[in-house]
Order: sequence, then C-alpha cells, then structure tokens
Amino acid sequence: FLSKQWYQRRVREQQKQQKGAQANSAAPADVSRLNMRVGFIRTAKQHPDADGLYLEEIDCGEPEPRQVISGLVKHIPIEEMQQRPCVVLLNLKPAKMRGIMSHAMVMCASSPEKVEILAPPADSKPGDLVTVEGFSGTPDAQLNPKKKVFEAIQPDFLVSPEGHALYKGVPWKINGQVVTAQTMRGCGIK
Repeated sequence: FLSKQWYQRRVREQQKQQKGAQANSAAPADVSRLNMRVGFIRTAKQHPDADGLYLEEIDCGEPEPRQVISGLVKHIPIEEMQQRPCVVLLNLKPAKMRGIMSHAMVMCASSPEKVEILAPPADSKPGDLVTVEGFSGTPDAQLNPKKKVFEAIQPDFLVSPEGHALYKGVPWKINGQVVTAQTMRGCGIK
C-alpha cells in the first residue's frame, strides 16, 4: 500500500515540475533566449554525402570546436568559408544532417538571390556573446524544437539600410559594437 507521505511528496514533485515547465514556456519568445556568440570557422569542407552542404569546424570559445553543417555551398565559395569569424547560434538542439551531427547554426544575411555570413566586430573573439539592448533575459540551455522559439523570433531579424543586424529595430552588439552584413541591405537574417 502507498503511504500518505509518499503520495504528498509525489504531488509536490509534480507541481514543481509543472511550475518549472510553465516558467520556461512563459518566458517571452525574444532574442534573449538565443545563445548567439562569435565563432571562428577553422575549416570547412564539402559534406561527404550532400552536394549542397558544408561540414565546418567552428571555434566558439569552448574547450572543443563545434561541428556545424551549413547549406551554404550554392551561396559562398569554399575558399571564403575558411579561417573567418562568424556569428553562431549555439543552443539549437543538435540535428543530424545526412548522417552527421550539427551542433550550431551560422547566422547569415539572406535574400532569395544572395546569402552572406554576418560579420562580428573586428576586435571580437570566439565565445563573445551577442546582446540586444532592452532584451536581457537568460538564454535557454537548449531551445525546445516543439516550442518553435527560434521560428517565433527569426521574423524580427533584419539587416538595416546601414548593414547592421537588427532585432525589432535594435542592433545586435558584441562588446558594444554592432554586428554587420558585409554588402547586403534591407534583407532578413537566418
């Protein structure tokens, strides 16, 4: 038979879990939930099983580099994918792409005609955090793909006429300096 204490403890545990889940889902879907940081693409090569994908090794300021797969083959020559800084979204759930795990996403200015990697400020280093003034929450440890948090936030990303990466009209900054697109203007960011 079940004791009354066991039952009460079990009810309290379930209530805590529900409150925790509600708190996480109640957090506003804004850019502060994204863990975007400076990355440095050490190497990029063709994905062995997909013509349209690159397999990159990116230093994100962590003890080990991250393996990232990007669908940029049609947009950026492989020579331009080597030894370059970028902005990466780190807290997406790792995903298998054509048999190989990808552990982040390279953030790019994007239009139907053209795609280019966003440029962090020149003096930034791998691991530096992207911030947006007025949005100071804590990034999720990992975005829940079922909650579609990134999909809710991404439509508010834009490149300004000056080439600045924006969220709801506010510039993305790293150490107080603005993240930019090299040549693209007035387009989205993915």
